[in-house]
Amino acid sequence: MEHRKIKVNNQEEDVSLLGFGCMRFPTKDGEIDEKKSLEMMKYALDNGVNYIDTAYPYHGGKSELFVGKAIKELKLDRESFYLADKLPLWECKTKEDVDKVFHEQLEKVGVEYFDFYLVHAVNEARLEKAEKLDLMKKLEQYKAEGKIKNIGFSFHDDLKTFKKWVNFYDKWDFCQIQLNYMDINHQQGMTGYSILTEKGIPVVIMEPVKGGNLVNFNDDIKDIFYNYDDKVSIASWAFRWVGSLENVKVILSGMTTLDQVKDNVKTFTNFKPLNQDEQALIKKVRSEVKSLTEVACTQCDYCMPCPHGVNIPGNFKLFNSHVMYQNDKHTKWAYGNLEKKDADASVCISCEECVPKCPQNIDIPRELARFERYLEENGLQQ
Repeated sequence: MEHRKIKVNNQEEDVSLLGFGCMRFPTKDGEIDEKKSLEMMKYALDNGVNYIDTAYPYHGGKSELFVGKAIKELKLDRESFYLADKLPLWECKTKEDVDKVFHEQLEKVGVEYFDFYLVHAVNEARLEKAEKLDLMKKLEQYKAEGKIKNIGFSFHDDLKTFKKWVNFYDKWDFCQIQLNYMDINHQQGMTGYSILTEKGIPVVIMEPVKGGNLVNFNDDIKDIFYNYDDKVSIASWAFRWVGSLENVKVILSGMTTLDQVKDNVKTFTNFKPLNQDEQALIKKVRSEVKSLTEVACTQCDYCMPCPHGVNIPGNFKLFNSHVMYQNDKHTKWAYGNLEKKDADASVCISCEECVPKCPQNIDIPRELARFERYLEENGLQQ
């Protein structure tokens, strides 16, 4: 198992490059399937994984409880693994709430300290709340008490907001960002990674396979990978692309099956960064996937608001995403959410008020109707 050096409580220690993300455990009757999940965690830990990542809202608040149970069931020595958890700032209205939630998390997992503790899913609005709660002072207090070893944040917003968070505190021990070979310009993108590297802040990666999208390609895209090497999984390419970045210390994978765990362990054992030819292959895949765009929508929102409530950019984004990644489950779920808000393509009455507003000259009503037909033809409607 590939391990990388990262400072933990001011001492360099070996952390596994593959981290076990506890957000997508297999479920049974709506609950975590504990038998399968324990088997997965045991296999990962037995094969060198030593970084476990959970959070307050995962699995409806039950991920932390299960992780605590797994630690006991597997009789894990607390010094044998690194545990990451996250503060749900949205649950904290007062300084007392921060203290209450933090200690509740320690109790749920059944530990006395977190090796890595993050301000969870930060954005522009939560920056103001962090200031109001004097949050960093409280987290430093926990660190001084030995309840936290490293302080970081996980990020979901734009580059401008990312820079604000990086500069909000001058002692970040690490940072968790979403990054994969298709999203080099999404959220903070590669620019954000470079900023962290320049500042000497270690990076933890989430969504390296874009929520499973970088496994679900059409046959032409799959052939690009298999023609080069048909003995490795398509998912392994995404992990190796991220792992080729030197300042990436941990790559989280939210695994749902034992087969996924085994494949990931295989990828990270005798880990090999991408060579020059393989980097070129990834660039080709990125170009080919982007060329599959059905609607030339740039998400500029000039067409919004629709007088009838259609989320025009949202529908087109979903249309393009499915064509690129063939992610049926996500598409059904996302379109179902649009329907619940009466914002789906079927709401369009072809009033054409949006058409002259579009800088790309898209015939929006016609494309929305085409998206509807596409969903029906591919069995993607609920």
